[in-house]
Amino acid sequence: MKQPTIEEVAPDKLDLSLAEMRIINPGSVARIQSSMLVQGQLQPLVVRPFKGQYQVIDGIKRVYAAMELKKKHLKCYVLDVDLQQAKLLVLSYNRLHQSMEVWEEAMVLADLIKSHGLDQRSLSKLTGYSRSWVSRRLSLISKIDTHVASEIKMGTINSSQARALIKLPRCKQMAMARVITSLKLPSRQSNTLVKAFLCATDEAQQQYILDCPQEVFASKEPEYRHMPLGADDARLSSYGNELLRSTQFVLTTISDMLANLHSTGANVLKETEKMIINPEITKARGSATELIKAITSLQTPKTVCQNER
Repeated sequence: MKQPTIEEVAPDKLDLSLAEMRIINPGSVARIQSSMLVQGQLQPLVVRPFKGQYQVIDGIKRVYAAMELKKKHLKCYVLDVDLQQAKLLVLSYNRLHQSMEVWEEAMVLADLIKSHGLDQRSLSKLTGYSRSWVSRRLSLISKIDTHVASEIKMGTINSSQARALIKLPRCKQMAMARVITSLKLPSRQSNTLVKAFLCATDEAQQQYILDCPQEVFASKEPEYRHMPLGADDARLSSYGNELLRSTQFVLTTISDMLANLHSTGANVLKETEKMIINPEITKARGSATELIKAITSLQTPKTVCQNER
């Protein structure tokens, strides 16, 4: 086996066939492009010689960003590995930076079984993950409708939405997917809608749920009546957009709660009422403390890096 080398490679000499097992979010590529424009290429791609070109193992999003910037060459770390090893390295490199979505991991594992004859035990041993970890991801592939799978690959449906959809029969998933994606529903609302659909007693009720999802939220989870919905921010990943919407919802809820606490009604609460409400207030205070701790790291400005693979 040859020793790894560092080489400068033109983008048109890079093979992106392994990108079929990745979800290329335009927002992620745009962020890397902005970073690359200011700081240049901070990390080399990881590639292997393949049919007269270099197959990209790690750094596919950086390649797309470089193409947009019309870069003439990219620094590459060249490994002498076969195709099976390359696919295993896709998981290994992205495990370190936690930059793969669950569905992407599932696609790599399924391909290793289909194309290389591996079983779950072998995958567990080769990847270093537990068999239950491997099994959970493969179950996504086995339970999802093929049309929904295509939408996931294109980035139209994110992993949290996919996890909600696999609870439905395959023949019902695409109709629900259209509703979830059109409203940009976060995971909790996606699950609420799917649960209501599964509890429907006939097709008429199922269709009503698909046609009037906001009515379902109002009846099942009244606090979601004012949950902000709308187009994603292209600069954010699916997780980033979901976190943003959750934050907006929390701010709305806190605003309503503060208005209630500052109203004259709070001054005339009976002691028995306070005793009933106080346990929930205590929980809210504890949750607020946990929230402050959790968001501290997000409030620290950091230099944009190219860890998004």
